Amino acid sequence: RFYEKVQALHQDPEALVDNPLLAFGLIKRLHSDWPNIIYSDEATENTQALHAGFKEVEKELPGAEDLDGAARALMRLQDVYALSVKGMVNGVFQRAGATRPPLYSPRRRVSLSADDCFHVGKVAYDMGDYYHAIAWLEEAVSLFRLSYGSWNPEDRSSLEDALDHLAFSYFMAGNISHALSLSREFLHYDPSNQRVARNVVKYEKLLEMGTAESAGPLRRPNGTRLQSRDAYEELCQRPAGQVGLARGCHGPPPHCCPPFHALLGPLSPQPTPERLPHLSCSYETNGSPYLLLQPAKKEMVQIQPYVALYHDFISDAEAETIKGLAGPWLQRSVVASGEKQQKAEYRISKSAWLKDTVDPAVRALEQRIAAVTGLDLRPPYAEYLQVVNYGLGGHYEPHFDHATSRKSPLYRMKSGNRIATVMIYLSSVKAGGSTAFIHANFSVPVVKNAALFWWNLRRNGDGDGDTLHAGCPVLAGDKWVANKWIHEHGQEFRRPCSANPQD
Repeated sequence: RFYEKVQALHQDPEALVDNPLLAFGLIKRLHSDWPNIIYSDEATENTQALHAGFKEVEKELPGAEDLDGAARALMRLQDVYALSVKGMVNGVFQRAGATRPPLYSPRRRVSLSADDCFHVGKVAYDMGDYYHAIAWLEEAVSLFRLSYGSWNPEDRSSLEDALDHLAFSYFMAGNISHALSLSREFLHYDPSNQRVARNVVKYEKLLEMGTAESAGPLRRPNGTRLQSRDAYEELCQRPAGQVGLARGCHGPPPHCCPPFHALLGPLSPQPTPERLPHLSCSYETNGSPYLLLQPAKKEMVQIQPYVALYHDFISDAEAETIKGLAGPWLQRSVVASGEKQQKAEYRISKSAWLKDTVDPAVRALEQRIAAVTGLDLRPPYAEYLQVVNYGLGGHYEPHFDHATSRKSPLYRMKSGNRIATVMIYLSSVKAGGSTAFIHANFSVPVVKNAALFWWNLRRNGDGDGDTLHAGCPVLAGDKWVANKWIHEHGQEFRRPCSANPQD
């Protein structure tokens, strides 16, 4: 039975990566379902062979941290894209209470089991996050009720477990009467449990005394204390079919826009194109002989902050080469924390750094970046190429690329602050993953093989507060980007100061 289930799920291997529910299920099977099957009574006849085979691959399988991280990723997608939990459990990525089409429609719908829902709810429960725990444990209880009496050896939980955790979650949320009802239901299945029996007595006394807290609406926790969370999530939820507002076309040849014009269009609620005449698309050489025969396809996305998107900046072959070079070196991404760097829940991705000497493709890409930006990328004026992979729910909450403190590790290069960012999309995604500029109120979807460029610093050297940006969670797919951070030293005559010290 378990073999047939796994075979069915593996009919479309690509979907196991694209669909976050399938990705979660895959991680859970590798972490807990397999061991439970192997050590079950059903496997006694084949115990030795199963154990030997399992031991060979056990170290390579996902661990508890991976499984808990996958559960948190589902909750992150639930929050940022305002998804219905019931819909997610049924394989539908639909906004809660919305009548609009789903944000993502997988080719094959996959549902979560009662045990799957319990594990997501249990991760939230263990963090004291009863907002998410209640939503997921409610689904677990409903599904366990439907299948009560049948038991799967790979499951780690049961209806009693789900009722127990859900009852206490409601108690902590202040809903004593519902906690009492669930606890009584638990005792119906396990009347000898003294702990839950004592909880029932406790809840009854609280209700009799009238000292129970009133059950107000549950508030979603803000674990990272993200001040701009509402704006960030609204930008992430915007449709990703269109990029900028360009309508004009400047520079030779006269018909420069059509090859990439399909990606242009308004991002509501920005001003209409008539009110933004400077947003346009053009072929650019930037005075570089390197670009004479193949000019860069430039689309102005925003004037302040200055953000430009260069279409077809890299070829499919180059993108695959760079991903292949970085793959073996990928490690969990870190963030600056004072003078140190550490892992953080607000940045979930894996990254690797590539020198330009590692492969001709990297060298050619850096030459192209230098030609398009007009900046000096020779060491130590720029950092190595950083390749980043955002998998299941991968994201990076609002942040600045430039340092906001002189204690930042960025200054160890002794080449000043990060003056500019070039971010190249090495892959496409099916949903999510946009780059959202929070204060400027616009977002740029993932455009495969395109490069996004912006200035982090103003001409006077101060950080540009309008460049606060975020990488929205990947809802479906596998997002790869390459970042090139360029520092201010070496650029004095390439981007000189303005006559106005306020610029």
